[in-house]
Amino acid sequence: IPRWAIALAAIGFVSMQYLYWVIWPAHRHHPSTVPLGVRFYFAFSWSALASLYILMVGYVSKDAPRRNMGTGFWTVVCLIPGGIGSVLYFLLRQPIISLCPSCGTRIQHEFHFCPQCAFQVSASCGRCYRSVRITDLFCVSCGHDLATDNTPSRLRAFRS
Repeated sequence: IPRWAIALAAIGFVSMQYLYWVIWPAHRHHPSTVPLGVRFYFAFSWSALASLYILMVGYVSKDAPRRNMGTGFWTVVCLIPGGIGSVLYFLLRQPIISLCPSCGTRIQHEFHFCPQCAFQVSASCGRCYRSVRITDLFCVSCGHDLATDNTPSRLRAFRS
């Protein structure tokens, strides 16, 4: 979450508290009959909701470029009242994009091999090609002995 969103969320929280405790009571012609606990609950919950809304917009503004999605478009969509835009973002967002260390091609984060140069970017089973941890000795899906695979030396270095 970017720093501007954190700062704006803090300002939003304080502003909502000021609105609930100073401005609205000053504009009433008679004293409030609402119990203090209820007033505190509503003041805190609406302030927290405003802050979380601002933080969500900040998160989307940083997360969209990592997923090769339009930052401006999704930030504006998240500003739709009621949180509908944020729900749409999380339902429709693309996988994280990373770069192949060998050729620099943009690849999805869960790929094991680069589709352009066949460079192995993460550890996988030699039989079923599912993801494995570098420290695993056997594949958890098919039971294949991972020591018999020709794992690149850059991935083998992490086993020790």
